[in-house]
Amino acid sequence: MALRVLAVDDELPALEDLSYLLRADPRIGEVLTARDGAAALRLLDRAIAEGRPVDAVFLDIRMRGLDGVVLGRLLSRLANPPRVVFVTAYEEHAVDAFEIKAEDYLLKPVRPERLREAIRRVCVSSDVPSDEAESDTIPVELGGVTRFVSSADVVYVEAQGDYARLHTPTGSHLVRIPLATLEERWASAGFIRVHRSHLVAVKHIEELHIDSGRCTIRVGGAEIPVSRRHTRELRDLLVRRARR
Repeated sequence: MALRVLAVDDELPALEDLSYLLRADPRIGEVLTARDGAAALRLLDRAIAEGRPVDAVFLDIRMRGLDGVVLGRLLSRLANPPRVVFVTAYEEHAVDAFEIKAEDYLLKPVRPERLREAIRRVCVSSDVPSDEAESDTIPVELGGVTRFVSSADVVYVEAQGDYARLHTPTGSHLVRIPLATLEERWASAGFIRVHRSHLVAVKHIEELHIDSGRCTIRVGGAEIPVSRRHTRELRDLLVRRARR
């Protein structure tokens, strides 16, 4: 079942860009739009009355009139609230987002891979199946035999030039696929880029260490560095998972 979502932003160019990215995702079936919080509430009320409720709201924070944080709190009080994903240019509202149990917090300009990850989280929370996450496999040639390695069996991926090494609990496999390609292909399967040379399956992260500004994680018994630009995103993601 495809998701029915609502995008809310009082800046038309930003709303159009977000709507475009949402419609490009195969897991999204319909995208509704609103230019302010009041219009969003009216649209959501109409959707419930028609028996076609919205699954998720992608919501700007700083808007004229009813701002996104207030609207998010109102939505959280509904009997069957839609999932909320904040899309904003400001970092300081992250705590508010966590308090109302938002699914994700995206910073503008929105990166397509981060939006795909947010949609994946909405799918998981809404019990919407993701075929890509369940069935994606990589053919691996070894001694004249072709094996098929499932993304579900991969703990982390390590870049090695134009190749990528897939690390699984039973061994590793070298494939001629760039890490950037796997990052995009496996975003919906729960993989996140933590370093220019590492992609990890979030569910396999065992520990996170921050010491003197240096961040590392333990995944499948290996210690993997986390770059500064990915540290905040990863830490916030792990906090959300723990709070659930």
